[in-house]
Amino acid sequence: MSSPHTQAPPSWETHKGLHALLAGLPGVDQVGAEARAAALATRSIKKESKIWAIDTAISMVDLTTLEGADTPGKVKAMCSKALHPDPTDMSTPSVAAVCVYPDLVEAAREVVGDRIHVAAVATAFPSGRASLNIKLTDTKEAVAAGADEIDMVIDRGAFLTGNFGKVFDEIVAVKEACGPAHLKVILETGELKTLDNVRRASWLAMKAGADFIKTSTGKVAPAATLPVTLVMLEAVRDFHEETGTKIGVKAAGGIKTSKDAIKYLVLVNETVGEDWITPDLFRFGASTLLNDLLLQRQKMITGHYSGPDYVTID
Repeated sequence: MSSPHTQAPPSWETHKGLHALLAGLPGVDQVGAEARAAALATRSIKKESKIWAIDTAISMVDLTTLEGADTPGKVKAMCSKALHPDPTDMSTPSVAAVCVYPDLVEAAREVVGDRIHVAAVATAFPSGRASLNIKLTDTKEAVAAGADEIDMVIDRGAFLTGNFGKVFDEIVAVKEACGPAHLKVILETGELKTLDNVRRASWLAMKAGADFIKTSTGKVAPAATLPVTLVMLEAVRDFHEETGTKIGVKAAGGIKTSKDAIKYLVLVNETVGEDWITPDLFRFGASTLLNDLLLQRQKMITGHYSGPDYVTID
């Protein structure tokens, strides 16, 4: 991953400066953003490049289970799949990470060792409705159990009422609680309503110390969309031009097919460039996407599908 930044620059330590920054951001042309995202989605990839695109997408997946009925056994089985997505073809890359609830981090780490990342959702996921002390304890316990990535949710209520300082301060505090772990900040864009808010929340999170900005929890519709991800990628691009720091983007929720994944890879390449075509700077948060990637990969290599029992049903 890119080098973590642990605190906001001094010029942004005051809430007054933060409000001035967010107020000064240019508005998003929603029609234009939607049109550009739609145009990029029509780009085709040559047949010989598709296997590369599929392998790249597999390597960017945060294989996820976030259900109340999750068990250590289910998580361990998922982790085995994360390491060897296709046991019949060991050339298939591992995924980037597994993503679980904090109390299941230890079970995940037991299986994956240090071969892939273990991400934990924290800070009262998915609502974010808890005191800061609880959020920080949640984060510290997940890191202590072996998580090297934390996916936190912002307080959308505070953001939508203009209390940007509270959102900023919580991200700074959680970043500190992460210690060596990387921080992904979930904006829950489906609740932010406008692309202007998505741009503001992206900049707020990056200024507060996020290593990644993430679209969604996957629990709210709409989740990831191409226009929303485009706006976040543009924010990341502009932030890099201003600061020299590369921030990652994670698109999560509703991305289920190889065709969808390739559309996002095109969007990344055309917006921020090849440097972001790496698991260190772009991820898919998904549970079912991996199965379709494996099926399409197998067809590209052998010329036929093996049928739905070729992949495990998660």
